[in-house]
Amino acid sequence: MKSTLPFLSGAILLLGSLFTACENTTQDIGSSLIQAESEVVIHNEFSVSGHSTPNTAIESRTIVQLLGDISAEGYGNFSADFVCQFMPASKLVTDGVTVNDLDSMKLILAYPNGGYVGDSIAPMGLEVFPLNRQLTSPIFSTFNPEEYCDVTAAPLASKIYVGNAQGENDSIQALSYREIYVDLPLSLARDLFTLYVENPEAYSFPSEFAKHFPGIYVRNSFGAGRVTQIQQTSMVIYYHTTSEDAEGNEVKTSHEGNYFVVSPEVISNNNISFTIDPALQARIDAGESIIVAPVGRDVEITFPIRDVLDYYLDNCGPLSVVNTLTMTIPAEEIENAYGIGIPESLLMVVSSEKDEFFLNNSLNDDKKSFIATYSASSKGYVFSGLRNYFLAMLDKYNADGTIDIADATFTLTPVTLTTESTSNGYTTSTYVSAITPYIGKPAMGKLNLDKADITFQFSKQSFK
Repeated sequence: MKSTLPFLSGAILLLGSLFTACENTTQDIGSSLIQAESEVVIHNEFSVSGHSTPNTAIESRTIVQLLGDISAEGYGNFSADFVCQFMPASKLVTDGVTVNDLDSMKLILAYPNGGYVGDSIAPMGLEVFPLNRQLTSPIFSTFNPEEYCDVTAAPLASKIYVGNAQGENDSIQALSYREIYVDLPLSLARDLFTLYVENPEAYSFPSEFAKHFPGIYVRNSFGAGRVTQIQQTSMVIYYHTTSEDAEGNEVKTSHEGNYFVVSPEVISNNNISFTIDPALQARIDAGESIIVAPVGRDVEITFPIRDVLDYYLDNCGPLSVVNTLTMTIPAEEIENAYGIGIPESLLMVVSSEKDEFFLNNSLNDDKKSFIATYSASSKGYVFSGLRNYFLAMLDKYNADGTIDIADATFTLTPVTLTTESTSNGYTTSTYVSAITPYIGKPAMGKLNLDKADITFQFSKQSFK
């Protein structure tokens, strides 16, 4: 489609610095502009091609931890467990407290209400093992925890749990989150308390603390049908202090110290295994562009930048300005029994630079990397910031007359976007502060590349 929208001429000389010349001219620019008319050209007859590619390993740059196992028809078998270090509190309460005043210790795994895929009432089991050496970074989803702990020994702790709050009181059921409480040995509480009393420097840095307590490995021990998305992991010591009341009777007061948490400053990792369903693989083999996450399949596309450049150079005229270049990719859910939905956000990054993007904690620059969020209303992803990419390719084409295939080859991969807000007292602006590989509930979707809409818009001068 080509659309031209005339608008008024006159005073256009003020806009001259905004326009890009697509060819040299010896005309008197001043007089030409005075008599010029401008038009907006919109063209969207471009096609994008692509295919699914394996995405077998990702780096967990998040405190979100996945635990469980599901086997879903139309998706595949997904299982996940995790390892983690802990950020220690800088100060423990020791005044009037000894190791004999410690009552118990619990591992608490908190997740949002509904923060799982699968059956909420199926009983599942977990086991906790202590790590015997420090975790190293970078660490990926293919990590083998059995090289860091003895899983043939008795676990440090175990627990049977479900995914709902049935049987709990009304106040618990009304909470927006759920917690799995796992009893840890009292001896561990006493060891960590004694470590602080005798060597408080061990609590000064996470790396120093990890020398004494490397962390834990939590795995699924039995059961299937649910994967839980844990958003906060902590270890709490419960203790008491003793005092006397007015009559001289001994009074015990209970306390809890939330002294050890998983935070972004420590190393944690989701160990993930995924086997794709044969029926889903058959669809990929037949040419469908399907994304599966957290691990599984990305989609690699070839963007028609050369076609866009050719159209522009053939139609831009002596003076022009590029307004916008956008790409909308329709997406659809894939039917399954577990309600596995479409990834919320996608990163579009030059394929040869995908690993480097995450390694360097990069943000989208709208030249080689772009982000889009799924719109449930329009049922697709809109990459709206492609203008700078076009201009960079135009400069390159004008310089050497070529466009490398690598410049047009992009990978679409699910990501998690972290946002922050700033306010000047009148308005609030929200911006993306981090882009990390997607770690969350299993997700999948089909990208309809054959229905993708690439819309290119530029303004140009036409002279009388």
